[in-house]
Amino acid sequence: MTSPASIAFTPSPAPTLGVEWELALVDKTTRDLSNAADELFRLVDARAGGQKSKIHRELLRNTVELVTGICTTVGEAMDDLGDSLEVVRGLCDDIGVDLYGAGTHPFAEWSAQQLSEGHRYAELIERTQWWGRQMLIWGVHVHVGIDDRNKVLPILSSMLQYYPHLLALSASSPMWAGHATGYASNRAMMFQQLPTAGLPFQFERWSEFEHFVHDQKTTGIIDHLNEIRWDIRPSPNLGTIEVRVSDGVSNRRELAAIVALTHCLIVDLDRRLTAGETLPQMAPWLVQENKWRAARYGLDAIIIQDSDCSERLVTEDIAELLVRLEPVAASLGCSDELAAVADIIVDGASYQRQRAVFESTGNLRDVVDSVVAEIG
Repeated sequence: MTSPASIAFTPSPAPTLGVEWELALVDKTTRDLSNAADELFRLVDARAGGQKSKIHRELLRNTVELVTGICTTVGEAMDDLGDSLEVVRGLCDDIGVDLYGAGTHPFAEWSAQQLSEGHRYAELIERTQWWGRQMLIWGVHVHVGIDDRNKVLPILSSMLQYYPHLLALSASSPMWAGHATGYASNRAMMFQQLPTAGLPFQFERWSEFEHFVHDQKTTGIIDHLNEIRWDIRPSPNLGTIEVRVSDGVSNRRELAAIVALTHCLIVDLDRRLTAGETLPQMAPWLVQENKWRAARYGLDAIIIQDSDCSERLVTEDIAELLVRLEPVAASLGCSDELAAVADIIVDGASYQRQRAVFESTGNLRDVVDSVVAEIG
């Protein structure tokens, strides 16, 4: 039996922060998705003048991803994304498209979408076929630096208890291919259909993760670590835990709030682990149920809180969580951003706002207009 290769983890000496914000391109007139990424990136590359850009391609030509550098605070990350956003918005105006920030588009058809060039994209679609072609989804990924690889898996597993909180707050994909799905986050349900996506396995030791990766590579399931597309995953090269739970987000205020909550949760768990605490974990079947409840009901979800199967409305749990995390937020310089999480509950999450527009007008193009307008 071949021994698994060691997977090096590059430790982050501080709980640094990185954010990836996926946005769709929509036609200014039809409001349908636009396969305009090649044209956009010709302008981006010309503007960059050979310098490395923070504006990235994605699987489909209807998508652009804004990526921060290594940041120390949420405010710094938002400023970084804001700079890229202003560049992209100006270029989008030149080619007749707008930026759209949500987990799904309300009426676009998968058959009209074009793949970006690249062997790995074509290979993904060849392997996953119909499900891969359905992936008209956008999300937000948050990286938080960890200083010791032995902390990664305990923190990752414990973070799963907060999965429904993050998904309910960010849920923005209630419609699919012209239909109301009944879900707050249809994206979460769609993405888990890919063979390496969905909830992570709850390993206890790094050696177990190495054995898992060995098996995945030996059997040809993956060629590279980044092909493990878990909702929360280790990112060894960057020295981070990457949280990929959230739907696409339509505006920077809500983005800052969700990033702040993610940052505070991981840092809180890190500090508790460092202090000698055994971090709480939930059984995988309870985590799975919580994911479904948040995807289905959003901020109205009644979630399972612990291994005793206590239950509570997710918004009540969030309110208590925000109070508990206030000292952590103060130490990370994101008190205002964390406090803004409460505004999402008061004002309504994106899925609720989209539903309200459609109920008022009956026009899915008006839904797209409303999402586009929020990015301002």
